[in-house]
Amino acid sequence: MGASALPIIIFSAIFGVVGIVLPIIAPKGPNRGIVQCVLILTAATCWLFWLCCYMAQMNPLIGPKLHQNTILIMAREWGNPLPDMDGFVPEHPSEH
Repeated sequence: MGASALPIIIFSAIFGVVGIVLPIIAPKGPNRGIVQCVLILTAATCWLFWLCCYMAQMNPLIGPKLHQNTILIMAREWGNPLPDMDGFVPEHPSEH
């Protein structure tokens, strides 16, 4: 599973509008420089945070912890029975 270009393009465009276009059209006044700085920093940090979260999903550090019976049932139902467990019949989870 790899990254798709569409979400990266869409979110980069959204944060680009916030960080590039909005500071240009910020209202004139004594605090215009501060407003521009806030908009640019907000867009940059939010985009970076979003990008890190998006990329972390590409290769998660931890995966789901499944019971062995669950793995065997999933493999059988999806048509991929595990070759070394052909004779194994998983017990029903409610029998524990």
